[in-house]
Amino acid sequence: MSTEHRYTDDVIALQQLLAKYAVTITQGDIDGLVSVFTPDGTYSAFGEAFALKDFPRLVGAAPKGLFLTGLPLLEVSGDTGTGTQPLCFIEHASHDLRIGYYNDTYARTADGWRLRTRAMTFIRRSGVHDSGIPHVLERLDP
Repeated sequence: MSTEHRYTDDVIALQQLLAKYAVTITQGDIDGLVSVFTPDGTYSAFGEAFALKDFPRLVGAAPKGLFLTGLPLLEVSGDTGTGTQPLCFIEHASHDLRIGYYNDTYARTADGWRLRTRAMTFIRRSGVHDSGIPHVLERLDP
């Protein structure tokens, strides 16, 4: 396979991986969500990086709604990559919006491409870009 074809295949595989992230989190499918990450994968927001074991509690504490993502801007080199993907989250009951973007790292595994890290950046009405309000962690305590 030519380098150009492999790159195109990698980009399509990564786009599908990120689509699976958005669909599974929208549908509340925690197992599907966890499956898009490497075993040591993390999600960062609110001033902290969360390991896969924390995802059920993290997603359980989060507002529910539609995770509407745009096409990612990807950089792929061999078996690793980086990317940025825009996000518009629409809360299901109020239809309030949260906008921002994810900064990601990817790794090719025996099971295909997976997210290694995903870090959320929110865009505030003021124009400030930040990782969220740390007090959200209080909702994770049992």
